Amino acid sequence: MAITPEEIETLIRERFPAAKITITDLAGDGNHYAAEVIDESFRGLNRVQQQRAVYAALKTQMEGSTGALHALALTTKAPD
Repeated sequence: MAITPEEIETLIRERFPAAKITITDLAGDGNHYAAEVIDESFRGLNRVQQQRAVYAALKTQMEGSTGALHALALTTKAPD
């Protein structure tokens, strides 16, 4: 069961509506992606806190061996 970049963006956007989000399919298989999420709410948070917040938004799609999203290389930051 694959997931589309648009579905990933929608899940992230539900939690971070004003974020700049870039999703890249790394393997062309719908399972391995890179995401860059830039959002003001990350200001003052360390990288681990930022990434935990994004992973929480994707939790239902990453759970166990049946999750649609198997790998996500995640970059997060506050806007410059």
